[in-house]
Amino acid sequence: MKDPRPLAGVRVLDLTWVLGGPFAAMQLGDLGAEVIKIEPPGGDYSRTVPPHFFAGDSLFYVSINRNKLSLVLDLKTPDGLRVLHDLVKKSDIFMSAFSPEATRRMKIDYPRLRRVNPRLIVANLVAFDSKGPWRDKPGFDSTVQAMGGVMSLTGEPGGPPQRVGYHVGDQTAGLYLATAILAALLGRQRTGRGQRLEVSLLDCQVAYLAMLAQNYLHSGKVPGPTGNRNPLVPPVGAYRTSDGKWVMISVTTEKFWQGLCRALGHPEWIADPRFATAPARLTHAQALYPLCEDAFGKFTQAEVLAQLDGEEVPASPVQRVDEVLAHPLTRSREMLVSVKHPRGGELRLLGSPMKFSAAPRQRFTAPPSLGQDTEKILSGLLGYSPRRIKALWEARVTRPASTRG
Repeated sequence: MKDPRPLAGVRVLDLTWVLGGPFAAMQLGDLGAEVIKIEPPGGDYSRTVPPHFFAGDSLFYVSINRNKLSLVLDLKTPDGLRVLHDLVKKSDIFMSAFSPEATRRMKIDYPRLRRVNPRLIVANLVAFDSKGPWRDKPGFDSTVQAMGGVMSLTGEPGGPPQRVGYHVGDQTAGLYLATAILAALLGRQRTGRGQRLEVSLLDCQVAYLAMLAQNYLHSGKVPGPTGNRNPLVPPVGAYRTSDGKWVMISVTTEKFWQGLCRALGHPEWIADPRFATAPARLTHAQALYPLCEDAFGKFTQAEVLAQLDGEEVPASPVQRVDEVLAHPLTRSREMLVSVKHPRGGELRLLGSPMKFSAAPRQRFTAPPSLGQDTEKILSGLLGYSPRRIKALWEARVTRPASTRG
């Protein structure tokens, strides 16, 4: 049966590591591309990140490497480079996160790869820049969050800068990288030629400043952290309930404001001149927030959510990760799935948020063990003989599947 997924038939060589690049490659794999994760003999560093492991691999690695094949290849050797070039001839996309100098030294820079396959799309993920004084500076999620401004916007007013609680720097860059690759694939359909594309971790954080940067460019006022409150639309914020839980509301229209007043048992606020209009509420925000805090504190979380739902006020419980994963909507949307791991039994993974009518059933394979598909790729895809494969193993250019774990 023909694979109905959008990228079925597209082959990706993924030489990235840790998070940003592998996260991008996983999106392509979820969309049906054949993703070959090419790793050095020691494997991707992310396989070793503590504290939790499954079948010998870190759960950090497990979380971002589903729907891939694993090939071990020592690119520091001439034979390893020859194998890579054979793969390039049969592939559509080449992903890496090496510096420009490293790609030239390793002989995997775009001009060389283009000569091997003119239709190849080469996607490079860099920390800051591929030229100038920043080209060799290492960058990581936390340092990019700091330099990109997001830490200055996170936390409570007057408090210290705060790192976002997940890897927003790496994962944002991964999504931009995947988007750019898809655009390059469409461009190739029109021109018949590949191209090189580049995504910078820092650029992605700057782009995400969006209206905050635009407001500064217009007003000259530097934005800062606002905590859980929206400084322009009170009483948007998170409120503690009588059972110690929290509820987040987004009251952005007069309809929602009036519904909130009724839900909290204070319809008199609707006619109060301090709160009757959005500009008035903004002027008197310091009086409004304590009133809302007191009102929420008289309900349990379940009680106030029922009241708010009855008035069609946008509101949600503030959930922990365990609560998110146990939520019926997470299950019904297939955002929690199970796959069979060849060495570890059943493995639970997050699903993909991308749903397609032409491919209603999502397909997931377990993240591969180190070198799990080496022999299959060398013999099946490249047509190497058993003798040649054995010679590559003996020369330590590649290796069979790991038995770790």
